[in-house]
Amino acid sequence: MTIAFWCVLVAALLPYAPFGLVKGLDPRVPRSSVKMLTGLAARAHGAHLNAFEAFPPFAAAVIISHLTLGANRWTNILALLFLLARFAHMGAYLADRQPPRSAAWAAGLLIVIAMFVHAAWA
Repeated sequence: MTIAFWCVLVAALLPYAPFGLVKGLDPRVPRSSVKMLTGLAARAHGAHLNAFEAFPPFAAAVIISHLTLGANRWTNILALLFLLARFAHMGAYLADRQPPRSAAWAAGLLIVIAMFVHAAWA
């Protein structure tokens, strides 16, 4: 298994990291009590959802890259950089730091695009 595939596993688990910071949800109806979250809990929930949204394009890019190029160094490097960007995004989201949060999000998106382009043109 390649480093990039291990990165897919980490990215799949990443949404659950901030969810431990979400306090105040009614366990019987957690989804309906989300609208009452504020502060860090609301940001943690937002980071949780955003990590879910970022995962499918990343996983697709890694899989497509492996299908077209096989195991390769650049896919591994880009996958690691994606994780760094996503950890930075989550940290900035939780710390309520803007514009670093947007910069980290954009970096992650550009890395996914680079992975697709690399698979198409290599």
